[in-house]
Amino acid sequence: MEQKKTIVVKFGTSTLTQGTTKLHRPHMMEIVRQITQLHQAGFRIIIVTSGAMAAGHDYLNHPQLPPTIASKQLLAAVGQSQLIQTWEQLFSIYDIHIGQILLSRADIEDRERFLNARDTLNALLDNGIIPVINENDAVATAEIKVGDNDNLSALVAILAQAEQLYLLTDQQGLFDSDPRKNPQAKLLSVVEKITDDIRQIAGGSGTTLGTGGMSTKVIAADVATRSGVETIIAPGNRQNVIVDLAYGENIGTKFIVQRDRLESRKQWLFAAPSAGTIIIDEGATSAVLIQHKSLLSAGIAQIEGRFSRGEVVKIQQPNGKVIALGIPRYNSDALNLIKGKKSQDIPQILGYEYGSVAVHRDDMVVL
Repeated sequence: MEQKKTIVVKFGTSTLTQGTTKLHRPHMMEIVRQITQLHQAGFRIIIVTSGAMAAGHDYLNHPQLPPTIASKQLLAAVGQSQLIQTWEQLFSIYDIHIGQILLSRADIEDRERFLNARDTLNALLDNGIIPVINENDAVATAEIKVGDNDNLSALVAILAQAEQLYLLTDQQGLFDSDPRKNPQAKLLSVVEKITDDIRQIAGGSGTTLGTGGMSTKVIAADVATRSGVETIIAPGNRQNVIVDLAYGENIGTKFIVQRDRLESRKQWLFAAPSAGTIIIDEGATSAVLIQHKSLLSAGIAQIEGRFSRGEVVKIQQPNGKVIALGIPRYNSDALNLIKGKKSQDIPQILGYEYGSVAVHRDDMVVL
């Protein structure tokens, strides 16, 4: 099957509850039908789901709790299992497996954990399993902030190197003024660039059930488009919305990519300080420069400096010329053990492996 684009779809609480106080299973079933159709057509779909606190509140029969962070965490802890169970039951109708990933902002900001999360995400997708991701609210040390899942979905889209991010909500998209107050408000079908005017138009939160509003969706779109991910805010209750978006229909508000993903990654690599150097032999130099291949452990001659997996390093020829910058899949200690060795020997030498390459081509910029 031809591999098609990777799409992150974020569902707000209002979309999953359909304005009620609990998860709306018939509507979630319709969402699952659409995602299954795309999944079977070869699209790589990642779900970012809200709704844990609403599910917890309903499961506990709507208890009166004090308005504290601990209460929110209690509801998230109880509701998360209900939420993932609902997704699992609905996807099982189509014999599709899902995999749950609970993330916090720290998992994205820490480079090592970022890479581990990316590896898990790719492993799930490569094996035909749909990742279902939520904020790890039950153990959040800071307050559960407004719109965390909007922002989380943008970070997940970057993590997955997705082509598109769909933010599904109870609104038709972004309007030029508040449609609840101004019946003449017009839908903005395309936003070329997110300006201060666009941020001001987005205003505040729309519903009391969820934690996100249009303002946080515009912030998320800003983050995603700057990193090369096209973002669309669209109505979650529109018939066949996910399938239609995937096949290019103009629905909601589309935010245009600010730069392509390769350029964005290059800028990040150039900006990041170098943590060390990998010196490679002539054969590896040819593989990297001429054949445009990944760097294998067999081609590594020497390691300079101490660095963690995921930090930026220089890749240098024996004559001292730096030919590339890259993000290694192993730390300096591990690379010292596997340098000059064949890829198939890595698991035996280290007792674990993060793949057969030392620096993947996708994580490398040739200078």
